[in-house]
Amino acid sequence: MNFKIFFFALFISCSSLFAQDLDIQKKIDSVHSQISKIKTSDSLNIAKQHYRVGNYYQISLIKDSAYFYYQKAEKVFRQYNSRFELARTLFGIAVLQTNDKDYTGSEVTLFEAIAILDELVQTNEVRKYKAYIYNSLGIVFDELDLFDDAIEYLEKSLSIKRTLEGDFERSIGLTLNNMLKAYWRSGKFDLAFETYNIIYNNKSLINNYPELHVLALGNYAYALFLSNNHEELPGLYLRALKISDSIDDTYNSIIINQHLAEFYKAKNKIDSAKYYAYKAKDISENYANDDLLKSLLLLSKIEEGEKAAEHLKAYVELNDSLQKAERKIRNKSARIRFETQQIEQENVKIARERMWLAIISITLLVAGLFVYIIITQRAKNKELQFTKQQQEANEEIYNLMLGEHEKIEEARAFEKQRISQELHDGVLGRLFGTRLSLDSLNMSNSVEAIKTREQYINELKTIEEDIRKVSHELNTDFVSGSGFVDILKAMVETQTAVYKLEYDLKHDDAIHWDGVSNKSKIHIYRILQETLHNIHKHASATSVYISIKLENNVICLTVKDNGIGFDVAKSKSGIGLKNMNARIKEVHGSLNIKSEKNQGTTVRIKVPTKYL
Repeated sequence: MNFKIFFFALFISCSSLFAQDLDIQKKIDSVHSQISKIKTSDSLNIAKQHYRVGNYYQISLIKDSAYFYYQKAEKVFRQYNSRFELARTLFGIAVLQTNDKDYTGSEVTLFEAIAILDELVQTNEVRKYKAYIYNSLGIVFDELDLFDDAIEYLEKSLSIKRTLEGDFERSIGLTLNNMLKAYWRSGKFDLAFETYNIIYNNKSLINNYPELHVLALGNYAYALFLSNNHEELPGLYLRALKISDSIDDTYNSIIINQHLAEFYKAKNKIDSAKYYAYKAKDISENYANDDLLKSLLLLSKIEEGEKAAEHLKAYVELNDSLQKAERKIRNKSARIRFETQQIEQENVKIARERMWLAIISITLLVAGLFVYIIITQRAKNKELQFTKQQQEANEEIYNLMLGEHEKIEEARAFEKQRISQELHDGVLGRLFGTRLSLDSLNMSNSVEAIKTREQYINELKTIEEDIRKVSHELNTDFVSGSGFVDILKAMVETQTAVYKLEYDLKHDDAIHWDGVSNKSKIHIYRILQETLHNIHKHASATSVYISIKLENNVICLTVKDNGIGFDVAKSKSGIGLKNMNARIKEVHGSLNIKSEKNQGTTVRIKVPTKYL
């Protein structure tokens, strides 16, 4: 069904200020008369009357005038921060924007209105307009083919309307009909049928508001047509036309005649299709709107040859004309909105100018403080820079120390290998030869000679085994990486002695330090050194426990003290902690600090060996 029908009906139902049986122009004249009696200084009251005039023009579908008065009211409501009146006015503007197919603009306006209403006390009147706005958002998203969003906002509207105080039966019926339409447009025919049954079973709604029954019946029939369920067709369409004729509702009959033409065209009953298509066109010519456009397009598909071409040409010309008119209205609305924004910006500018004196005064008062902070920060930065340079120098010294240590280890290993080879090839060879000689002398059969030689031979065997043992021990490397562990131990011993800390150092021999780069060793060394320094500086601890383990190819360094602890969430990151984080990042590791007041602090560092 045409969305303009829904907006038209909705706007009538949402305003208690006017009744259908009164002449709109008389009401407008009456309001203008009231405005002339209001003091010009009473801007808010005048704005409220402008809003009423905008409502009257909205009902009479005079969009230019409706826009004009709504915008005048909006400017004043914004200026005086009259939130509820502003939200109502934005709702009226959004309805106009939707009728002009400015769906994006309408969406923005509606969301601004709902945001304003959310900030207010949720009275029955505020919640009523929230329901109307959610209903409008549902219609907008339905026109944008965003059916899930449309259904979501229609459900929100329905939920609020059912809890409002007062008679909202017709308004609830309109929202249900909008949901019915959204369901069949999105292909959810079962839900469309369920929604129609809700409307149809409400006999009070059907009897009191037959025009709503026509809308629901037309939507239900079209849903049946689209779902290829034609058993009740065209009976339902004809029934809807009969009700429409009984209440003189010619506008709604346009859509029903169009749907009947589509139905008969699908059944290949071209004469009947033409009959209802021309009937829809004849009625819609009184409005010259989208419904006439649809009728012309439908006839261009039903007719053949020159007649089809004529209808298509008329469709194109009308479409261009409507688009130009809609674009003109949208542009005019955009200009008015722009002017409103300019006024707001000017107000903001004035407010800023008034604040400048205060800002300048405050600036002068705090200028001295800022200068002091800058000077202090510069001094601190110099100190930090010096500390950084000192650390870099220490790292360079430590790197050289590691290099020298590796050279010493290489020389030591070479010397061990040389001694081992000398023992094995020289001394052992000679001893073995001597033993063979003694074995050969064993041919003497005297008991004393045999006994003596046997003693010498056993003695030689013992010497041989001792030398072999020494040879193997000399040719075996020390525990891999033990040199780096010695360096760590030396550093820990030195630091804890200076800091007057007792320490317990546990080291996992499974860590192969020879496979770890010097750069990574430096980072681990410095992180441990910085941690001990922080304990001395901040923890007031007396002992520290240090553990270096290998878990799942990850080197885990744990440092735990018995100090005063601190609140990790409230602590600030100093240069030491920043340096630690930077080092951890370079070796692709992680740093975790846990601490509680008077419970000590635990620092856990994990470094994957695959990055080392």
